Amino acid sequence: MEAAKQFRKRNAILACLQRATTHPSAEMVYEMLQKEHPDISLATVYRNLARFKSQGLVNSVATVHGVERFDAMTHPHVHFICTLCDAIVDLPQMEIPESLSAEAEEISGCRVQNCRLTFTGLCEKCASK
Repeated sequence: MEAAKQFRKRNAILACLQRATTHPSAEMVYEMLQKEHPDISLATVYRNLARFKSQGLVNSVATVHGVERFDAMTHPHVHFICTLCDAIVDLPQMEIPESLSAEAEEISGCRVQNCRLTFTGLCEKCASK
């Protein structure tokens, strides 16, 4: 019975991340799941996020003001992080040019395995204040 509860919580955490568009932190995931799963602990959320990262099911997008944020959309894509409200927004209409990795390899002599492109500034809501 205990294993079934564990898988139920694990599945709920992953589903929460897959539904989220806010790139939540562990604490945010915990808060989102509290109503539906009052017996879930923050330690369970952290442990499962680490497991999902190692399995390639989620990515760590960025650490914003000391808080790690997660994304279940694991294919390479561009992000924008607001420096005022900490919002993280996907920019799916932008592609990361392959030439960027090729140029980095040429300049450094290293072999690029992954490229992340993140813009920072003020989101539309904060910029209009």
